[in-house]
Amino acid sequence: MRGDITQDLVETDVWTDEMVRRAGIPILDVPFVTIGSGIGSFVTYDTLRIYGVPAQSMAVLGPQEVPWASYEYLTRVSQIPRGERLRSDSASTPDNMWGFPSYAVREALADKTIRPLWNVFTEPIFANYYTPKAGQAFVAMEREFHRIGYAGSLHKGHVRMVRKRSGGGYFAVLTPPAGAAPTKRIAFRSTYVHLGVGYPGLKLLPDLQEYREKYRDPTRVVNAYEPHEHVYQALQRRPGTVMIRGSGIVASRVLQRLIDDRDKLRLNTRILHLFRHYVGKAQGSNVFNRRRAGDGWSYQGFNYPKSVWGGQLKAKMRMLQGEQRARAYQEMGGTSTPVRDNWQEQLRRGRRQGWYQVMAGTARDLRPAPGPGGVITTIVPDTSAPLPFPPPTQPFDTAADYIIDCTGLEADVREHRLLADLLDHAGAGRNPVGRMDVDTTFELIGTRSGSGRIYASGSATLGGPFPGVDTFLGLQIAAQEIADDLAALGFCQRMGPVHSTRQWWLWVTNKKI
Repeated sequence: MRGDITQDLVETDVWTDEMVRRAGIPILDVPFVTIGSGIGSFVTYDTLRIYGVPAQSMAVLGPQEVPWASYEYLTRVSQIPRGERLRSDSASTPDNMWGFPSYAVREALADKTIRPLWNVFTEPIFANYYTPKAGQAFVAMEREFHRIGYAGSLHKGHVRMVRKRSGGGYFAVLTPPAGAAPTKRIAFRSTYVHLGVGYPGLKLLPDLQEYREKYRDPTRVVNAYEPHEHVYQALQRRPGTVMIRGSGIVASRVLQRLIDDRDKLRLNTRILHLFRHYVGKAQGSNVFNRRRAGDGWSYQGFNYPKSVWGGQLKAKMRMLQGEQRARAYQEMGGTSTPVRDNWQEQLRRGRRQGWYQVMAGTARDLRPAPGPGGVITTIVPDTSAPLPFPPPTQPFDTAADYIIDCTGLEADVREHRLLADLLDHAGAGRNPVGRMDVDTTFELIGTRSGSGRIYASGSATLGGPFPGVDTFLGLQIAAQEIADDLAALGFCQRMGPVHSTRQWWLWVTNKKI
């Protein structure tokens, strides 16, 4: 098929229009391109539409038919289906840049109850933080998806490279699905580019990855973010043992699923939980900077303290650079999970009855168990862990039918081909924690091309001057910072109180824009 990337294009950092035409790649002109077609692209597109940018002035490039598809897949396989609650607050509404009416207000109206409103009013002193159900967020996004005409700007496919254009701006090269276009590639020529590509990829713990590669066994050792329903089905057929690795919200959700099945179906599932860092008491240097903890877990309502989204911590982080910022991330970060009374009661019961057992240490030398199946793991105990019982002093072996890795989506940014290409050819750099380096307007530092700008938001920018990037509210804040910068550049109008009020009313009445 004609219209493909030539070696000359691959090796050249700045492309001319003639180079692209000579390769037979058709060029489409659109001022603003957002790449990813996920929630990051959706929120940015939505914000710019509300700021007054016409739909025909923007293109969305990515593989997803609807922006919540990938996120819903990840939440579903990690045991957060539509009926369960996310780790997001009431005002973090990707379908509504104003945050009002919030999820709690909408739930109260839909269910005709004041319970969600009372929850928000009394949190976090007399109640745990309110969080919306996953399905509520997806339904709300679908409504806004249709209202703003998002589908009309969507071009399905994968973007593997964005290159600077001679004279300013960029070429974003889209590979459409097979048979969807007369050429193999399409070049979108634009002045502005936004990257909302999400996580670079799944990352198993090194010892688990080594086991899967060595023994070609992807069914006994699984990542919580990949399909693993077969584990729960197998345990329903016969008693078995599961080892959990990790101590974040996904680990707590997987544990709740295992125990729910155990209770409802009267199973004899045994659960081993390996903590690499067992936390026995509250963490923090003083009473004002302390995170609740216990039984191995660190508890925090959201990914980061709420002040990172609009308080003193947000202002402080914008001033930090280099190692100071990296230390601040290390102090704020770490794996944590929200307090949920139901699964905490389940774990207390499991510890008391003996079918939920905790260990602290590191794992090594994974190998198949003899007999019908399973995995043997050698545990090197952490003798300093504040366990409620004397820890072992010597390495020991333990067997499990299945191991579920709940340690998260932490692949290096270079594992995403587009991000790697930007590092190699567009002048992009890494921030103090190794992700893509952006400034306070979310412009990708070092990638400016004439009057052109590349912006980025989401998990790929974690470690920048704004900490809460990988959240609904973080994506909204990033989108507004980007829109304000584009308004300053003359691409769209500024958001004043009259325009904002009018647009909010159009949202309330579900009028298309």
